[in-house]
Amino acid sequence: MEKFSYMLAPIEDITSNSFRTICHKYGADLTFTELVRVQGLARKNRSTWSRLDFHDDTPTVIQLLGAKEAYFKKFLSMFKPSAGFKGFNLNLGCPSPEAIRAGQGCAMIRRISKTRKIVDIFKDHGYNISIKMRLGLNQRDKENNVYLHIIDAVDVDFFVVHARHCTQGYNEPADFIVYDKCVKTGKNIIANGDIKTKEQIDFLKNKGVKGVMLGRSAVLDPSIFNTLKGMPSASKDKILREYLDLTEKFNEPLRYRKNTTKWMGKYSFLAQDLV
Repeated sequence: MEKFSYMLAPIEDITSNSFRTICHKYGADLTFTELVRVQGLARKNRSTWSRLDFHDDTPTVIQLLGAKEAYFKKFLSMFKPSAGFKGFNLNLGCPSPEAIRAGQGCAMIRRISKTRKIVDIFKDHGYNISIKMRLGLNQRDKENNVYLHIIDAVDVDFFVVHARHCTQGYNEPADFIVYDKCVKTGKNIIANGDIKTKEQIDFLKNKGVKGVMLGRSAVLDPSIFNTLKGMPSASKDKILREYLDLTEKFNEPLRYRKNTTKWMGKYSFLAQDLV
């Protein structure tokens, strides 16, 4: 990766095309779809496929959750890239009990051979592939450096490392110290978790990470990417109006508008009138 990158995290029922477009306009170099279950895609579920709708050329990575190679192969046999498509991301960080029981999400961090096979499927089709992951299923996994084992063993474009393990909630701080070890693997590392200030960016750059991924801080203020880059931005209400216009233009389901404006209501008087 040639330059330090600012990325928008995948967030369920929020990172629709409209929100991705707004964040890209205000400084996000790369955006991600909300999590998409590859099993639903392979089974041609219409609702699941709608999450892959691209209405403009905003640079976007599609994030997939799954563990069975057959589903990935079936999906890719049907997939046709749209303008703005920049590759796929394999989710190794979902902490939901359902995903864990199915051997998906965080459970995949221990499944190195399985992860390699899935990554190779994307490479065989000529697609860019990255991984988003946590530090393991629990504190013991973190202490045993399970996350480093998979970073060492698998070759992808970059690893987004959310600096918490599976059982940690957002009330517990992300552990930025792990990035020293991650960077020493020689792989491209993107930091994720609790990032919202220029001081944190400077600290992480000094660690040698190649970029940052923002989630909750971006939903509160989509212009945070420009702010962290030291660039001017627009008023919060202007940004929200632009977002709402896009949701209508793209005819997006109401849940995206409701969830996003609820978050934005923490800083915007306009949003407070809408939730």
